[in-house]
Amino acid sequence: MLKFIQHNFDGMNGIEIYPIISLVLFFIVFITMFIIVMNISKKRIDEVSNLPLEDDTISKENNHE
Repeated sequence: MLKFIQHNFDGMNGIEIYPIISLVLFFIVFITMFIIVMNISKKRIDEVSNLPLEDDTISKENNHE
């Protein structure tokens, strides 16, 4: 499969930088998300985990449809 695609890129100069940029961007996003997740407080995790279980009566009262 790679040889089928590779002949299309043989005539392009400077294309070898794109996989490196993609890898660097992936690791930047991955490390950033890891840092954010590790810094979230236990209280915030509990708040977010209980969101689907909360009663929506307050939001329904404010939503005048």
